[in-house]
Amino acid sequence: MTREGLRRLLDEQPDIEVVGCAADPREAMELAARLRPDVLLTDIRMPPSHTTEGIDLAHEIRAALPGCGVVVLSQHDDEEYIWSLFSEGVAGYAYLHKLRVGDAEQLVRAVHEVAAGGSVLDPAIVQRLLTKRAEKPGSPLSQLSDGELEVLRLMAQGYSNAGIAAETHLATGTVEKRIATVFLKLGLTERDDVNRRVQAVLLYLRESASGH
Repeated sequence: MTREGLRRLLDEQPDIEVVGCAADPREAMELAARLRPDVLLTDIRMPPSHTTEGIDLAHEIRAALPGCGVVVLSQHDDEEYIWSLFSEGVAGYAYLHKLRVGDAEQLVRAVHEVAAGGSVLDPAIVQRLLTKRAEKPGSPLSQLSDGELEVLRLMAQGYSNAGIAAETHLATGTVEKRIATVFLKLGLTERDDVNRRVQAVLLYLRESASGH
């Protein structure tokens, strides 16, 4: 029922065409090899074991079809799932909570983002992780102001500087300064790849998870 609901939701979008549906990883790989889709949308749990088949499938798809983006849906906020998905890089991956299934705008944005090689991490999950980390004694996140934390959260969602400015109602120049301050306070060096924002957030959260 969920698969059919997603198919209908996406088919209603003017710039998205659903080319196939699969019930398990093997069928998904067979379809992908034949149809070569721009994006794969998968649940994190599928037959036969209903554990992390979706993550394994995501990595297999990206290895076989590097240009195919992957959106993984999960009802879990477990950090280990997130680290596992992004363990081989962030480009072309999105991790969304299943509650987002009913949010067509958020889902469609994620589909377009990974199709273009970008990355998306569910904002609700990012917020929970940031809050959890900020409460840890000695966490560098505690040095960030509320405005800087908001910028960090939006960076993790894949927003550009202009997008962050629009969301926060700030001037683009102000956003750029806050981003520079965030990287400085977190001790993160500048990167050239388009996914450096998501990469930076994930790397920092992972390091702080094991460092205290």
